Amino acid sequence: MSGFDDREKAQENKSAHDAELLFKATARRNRMLGEWVAEEFLGLTGDARTSFAKEVVAADFDRPGDSDVVEFVMGKVKAAGGDLSEARLRHKMNELLVVATAQISAES
Repeated sequence: MSGFDDREKAQENKSAHDAELLFKATARRNRMLGEWVAEEFLGLTGDARTSFAKEVVAADFDRPGDSDVVEFVMGKVKAAGGDLSEARLRHKMNELLVVATAQISAES
């Protein structure tokens, strides 16, 4: 049974590591997304840009999945009179998740 138990423990450790990586990558993605939206659509720079990026990260804790981030960002852009489609936003989110995952993996 020892071999089976070792494999099971290794799989549990890998799953925990993968979940942690996804959490960190998603938070980083959201920060980068917030910075992009702040500059491109809201005209924010400096501390205002950083503050908005933090708001985007915090918005992700409302509900599971990305819908809370999408709704938050789309609402802010619309209120500012910007023009951003949900499809473009989700595409950018996917691009940034790849970048964030690579960055996190390189740091490990």
